[in-house]
Amino acid sequence: MSNLARLLEQHRANPEKILYRQHIADAWQDFSVRDVMALAARWQQAFRSLGYERGDRVALCLRNGVDWVAIDQAALGLGLVVVPLYADDNPQNLAWCLADSGARLLVLENTRLLAALTGTMQAPPTIVCLHGEVPAPAISAGGWLPESGGPFEVSDLDAHALATIVYTSGTTGRPKGVMLSHRNILSNVAAALEVVSLHPGDLLISVLPLSHMFERTCGYYVPLQAGVPVAYARSVNQIAEDLAVLRPTVMVAVPRVFERFLARIEQALAASPLKRGLFHLAVALGWRRFRGRACALERALFRLLQPVVAQPLLDRLGGSMRLAVVGGAPLELRVARTFLGLGLCMLQGYGLTEASPVVAGNRGGDNDPASVGAPLPGVEIRLNEARELLVRGSSVMLGYWHNPEATAEALGADGWLNTGDLAEIRAGKIYIKGRSKDILVLSNGEKVSPQSVEMAILGDPLFEQVMLAGEGRAYLVLLAVSRESDEKTLVRRANAQLKDFPRWVRVRRAIAVQEPWTLADGLLTPTMKVKRAEVGRKFSAQIERVYRKAIRTV
Repeated sequence: MSNLARLLEQHRANPEKILYRQHIADAWQDFSVRDVMALAARWQQAFRSLGYERGDRVALCLRNGVDWVAIDQAALGLGLVVVPLYADDNPQNLAWCLADSGARLLVLENTRLLAALTGTMQAPPTIVCLHGEVPAPAISAGGWLPESGGPFEVSDLDAHALATIVYTSGTTGRPKGVMLSHRNILSNVAAALEVVSLHPGDLLISVLPLSHMFERTCGYYVPLQAGVPVAYARSVNQIAEDLAVLRPTVMVAVPRVFERFLARIEQALAASPLKRGLFHLAVALGWRRFRGRACALERALFRLLQPVVAQPLLDRLGGSMRLAVVGGAPLELRVARTFLGLGLCMLQGYGLTEASPVVAGNRGGDNDPASVGAPLPGVEIRLNEARELLVRGSSVMLGYWHNPEATAEALGADGWLNTGDLAEIRAGKIYIKGRSKDILVLSNGEKVSPQSVEMAILGDPLFEQVMLAGEGRAYLVLLAVSRESDEKTLVRRANAQLKDFPRWVRVRRAIAVQEPWTLADGLLTPTMKVKRAEVGRKFSAQIERVYRKAIRTV
């Protein structure tokens, strides 16, 4: 298989097989192999009519759904290069990515971004909108797509042919266009399926944006290869209702999704000391059982609590969830301990866009939630002198689009990709310690990896989001999104989580933040990682005031 579009074509002999479920016009609708192939063929005919040739770039700025899949498969089948863009990104960033990629076509969900985009770009590409009244110069897909496209075409391509340019949502600076080949992604799909098994009766729910490589590979290409149907959640705000209706068995998600579920559970239990006590007991017993340390009495007690305490809580995930694959950001051990203790199989993995993206993952029979697991089959790992994780394998990118300097910095001539993540490797498993570029150096020369400290602080449910400041300073200041506004309480609770860290890793002051950081305000990446530079800029005045006040009172 040398073309990603063969993932769809392989199901041609079973045209009635259901591949997707999507909420349209107030109802859930199923889409078969025949439906998806027919829609993809129509887009291919449209691409031909525009004279597109292999290597031409087509940009998608769409919500998750069958249209995304069909256009992606149509483009890949003809050897076009897909440029996925975040539907919630700001127009200036979208315009930059479009210009940098040289995309000839942009497909938009609707006209919401149209005026801002056309006003930002001097020479915008051809723009097609799927929905709404479309003003010139854009085109409405409804009247533009041919009614029939003939047979779905899958061209024979060189395995190393460029399939996609994915712009990284980095926490600093301009995004870089990661070039991934058909071979890169297909090898990652095959390796992932050796680690995680999907069953014929499974239903996967898609929550993360398909423009992110984690969802695109694990929530789209992997289930398509396995022939497992995918249901598209309507939104994060409606996920609880969608889970109840769809009853999926598998979910691929960032930790933030499960953090929110846990917060709702804790809020619901807050009014009842008895229910709260039974919940904590069930989790503790289940965690000991998961780790193989429960005695016969503890196992028996958990069996009594499971149907009356654990299962009703898991029913909030639809009642049929058997597997949760978590990645894209670090998973708090508190969150993993809770859901594993309740009986849900939760596997944390690790990857980056430059590796298509999965590098490592825990296995069902060998699961250490404090780690991101062992490397996938065919993936080599090692640490350099700076303790940064290096990765090599067939899923590693071709390089950065039109950026040879960045390519040379990240990718060695011997094929080793520098992930930029600090790590330890113990018993074949990877333990991520933070980003090397984010290291804070205090004024006394001591170095602090902020991510590991922040993860420890988040072990206290009082904190919703946190970020440390302190570069070049005498001590650390904590920015904390929390329902608590008292600084002394925040400092005390944060430091209670840092007892196992060196003595200089203590929070001296805290800044309470009332409004959560979001993707919409530009403070989070699409996988809910904090954009450190943006948060630092937004709260720079408050941070400076805290340090100046401390100097005046010395």
